[in-house]
Amino acid sequence: MKKNALYKGTLQNIILKLLASEVKMYGYQLTQRAKELTKGELEMTEGALYPILHKLESDGIIFSEIQNVNGRDRKYYLLTEKGKKQQKTKEAEMKSYILNLNSIFNI
Repeated sequence: MKKNALYKGTLQNIILKLLASEVKMYGYQLTQRAKELTKGELEMTEGALYPILHKLESDGIIFSEIQNVNGRDRKYYLLTEKGKKQQKTKEAEMKSYILNLNSIFNI
């Protein structure tokens, strides 16, 4: 992942936002969507992604379902109601944080 230190603290929020923007997504799809939206700047590795997904699932923020696609099982992740509320809260916190950074760095 590029700019690891800057993105590391926001990966959970990024994952929640991506899941809020789609009905459901699988792991590789999450990494590719983040990469696409950031024009290649954010390259989430499996080593960074899956521990966060497992933590979110154990905390009841997301749940997963297995679907067979072209003869292969694929694990999709979805937000729970608790997760939808948390995503909105985290997004508001991120917006405030970015506004504060903008004030400091004149972005």
